[in-house]
Amino acid sequence: MDFGIWVEPEMVNPNSELYRSHPDWVYHFPTRPRREHRNQLILNLGREDVQNYLLNILDKLLSENDISFIKWDMNRSISEAGWQDSPHDEARELWVRHTTGLYKVWGTLKQKHPKVLWQSCSGGGGRTDFGIMAIADQVWTSDNTDAPARVQIQEGFSQIYPAIAMEAWVTDASHGLVPLSFRFHVSMAGNLGIGSHLLKWNQEEKNLAKEQIQLYKSIRHIIHLGDQYRIGFASDEGITGVQYVSKDKEESVLFLFRVWISRTIYPSVVLLKGLDPDSFYTVEGETGIRSGLGWANVGITVDIKNLQSSVRKIKKIQRSE
Repeated sequence: MDFGIWVEPEMVNPNSELYRSHPDWVYHFPTRPRREHRNQLILNLGREDVQNYLLNILDKLLSENDISFIKWDMNRSISEAGWQDSPHDEARELWVRHTTGLYKVWGTLKQKHPKVLWQSCSGGGGRTDFGIMAIADQVWTSDNTDAPARVQIQEGFSQIYPAIAMEAWVTDASHGLVPLSFRFHVSMAGNLGIGSHLLKWNQEEKNLAKEQIQLYKSIRHIIHLGDQYRIGFASDEGITGVQYVSKDKEESVLFLFRVWISRTIYPSVVLLKGLDPDSFYTVEGETGIRSGLGWANVGITVDIKNLQSSVRKIKKIQRSE
């Protein structure tokens, strides 16, 4: 197991040596009170001295300790967007200069410590954009880790960003209400993590988790590096899901979910996507062999109930097999 830390470098506590030494380093207006949130004020990353301070202290932290993972968080908004001693134009450019300062600090640290895995977090997924994605390896998708809600959240996230960057954790949200297998399958459609109180899991849950982790490791390369195809829409009443296909179209994995449908529905036909139309494939749980074109037109019949899910491996084979 590797060691990781959770930091919030842009924040400062007023009851600290840093603030007492440099009260001018925070955003503020001289005629207004400095409002705290979470007992914090915000450091002005537009300032070069602030950038250098953070670079030095974080570089020292990473150089002197065996740290493999950094969760870089930012949990409050700028309420007093003032920069008292700056040139007029720089004060007006505060928002841009904070962002470029952040990129400079974070980017420099990433270059100096290339083996560290970096996560971007800001009140959930509030700092997810192409700029930060050039620096961060992963992003915390949302503080809502409830698996049924995540089906729709992750569908929206994946409209723009890849699954390899989409942190998706199995947590204690809806524990006892939503099956653990469903919670795992939803998280396995992204970058799987576990954030549950494992000491409260019974042996059956631990065994199931072990099985799902082994399954995830066997398909992770397809999810992270393959092409994504949507199965239905999470906002519709019906079975929804996502299919990942490897770049060489040798392998695929299909995730299917039924969150909650109040009416009775009959088994659904799911048409597979992205397979080579002229090659032949087997689908886990299905008998027979079909071409990619065949699976795209005939599909598979799926009968899953509310809060049930399914994961199917799809494999390309030689016709003679």
